[in-house]
Amino acid sequence: MPDVEITSAVANWGPRFTAQGVDPGDFARVTGPLERWADWLGAWSANGDLHATLAREAQDAGRLLTAGEAWVRAALSYHFAKFVWMLDLDRHRVAADQAVAAMNRAHRLLDATAERVEIGFDGATMIGNLRRPPGAQRPPLVLLIAGLDSTKEEFFAVENVFLARGMATFSLDGPGQGETGYALKIRPDFEAPVAAVLDVLCARSDLDGSRVGLLGVSLGGYYGARAAAFEPRIRAVVICGGPYDYGALIRDRAPHSFATFAHNSGTTTPEETYEFAARLTLEGVLGQLSQPMIVVFGKRDRLIPWQHAERVATEAPNADLWLFEEGNHVCMNLTYRWRPQAADWLAERLGEIS
Repeated sequence: MPDVEITSAVANWGPRFTAQGVDPGDFARVTGPLERWADWLGAWSANGDLHATLAREAQDAGRLLTAGEAWVRAALSYHFAKFVWMLDLDRHRVAADQAVAAMNRAHRLLDATAERVEIGFDGATMIGNLRRPPGAQRPPLVLLIAGLDSTKEEFFAVENVFLARGMATFSLDGPGQGETGYALKIRPDFEAPVAAVLDVLCARSDLDGSRVGLLGVSLGGYYGARAAAFEPRIRAVVICGGPYDYGALIRDRAPHSFATFAHNSGTTTPEETYEFAARLTLEGVLGQLSQPMIVVFGKRDRLIPWQHAERVATEAPNADLWLFEEGNHVCMNLTYRWRPQAADWLAERLGEIS
């Protein structure tokens, strides 16, 4: 009989995994036999090894497209092996490093424009992946902001949606996320790291720094809305599945999510974690967010009540709410209903800016 963490993971995460590029057959095969949360990382790491082997075999045979695609699947498997698995931080780090290495190999084979960018911030270094649409001289830029448990390695499929519409993408590991999270913990004032990113990227001659958009997902929805409220260089915003007030939710988090937030915020006791989470609120902030914004949300989100999205859309002066009756968290079960449409909307908004 699967334990409660496995039962919850299988029930909630299937659409997210497959929407981001995990093969549905892999999800069923890897999770089907699992009964203990303790075995989760090992099972998904083994699946990553399988795809890494296929990638190497294809590369040795000169089949570089097949190899690159296999490296993407390997990266996703390593990423999802560790993404909220906090039982052994040494093993967590090994899987995280494997995800980064696999995605770097995928970029080398699939996208000649892909570039790892390191940006100094608060005495440390933030890391992100920049990709540009082929043939574009100075394309607009879309910042992709992850949530509590996602990282830049999860965004390859999302990036492709924007690249196909002529926009460059920058997938950021911000404070408390991915590689950057080893040195910097979660910051409620996410406009600060975003400003540092824009200082670097808007100065580049191969990007149009006057046309910057943003997509933030899950907790990244909070980060993205907060950043846009204080950063006028962001000209249009899409947030999906984001909270209005994370402090109102923290006591109800599943154990693995609570442990992830505690670790990524650097808090050590439940009381410290509650107090820190209470600082992640958009109250008193959204009135300053004058840019056009789309708020995407699903009424069947099990992690965040849909009323959070309604409040965000009400308090932001130029926001529209896309509320889907059947949508789950981040509407991962309905990406065809919002992801390309949101990319079109951002392309249109950024195209209007001269």
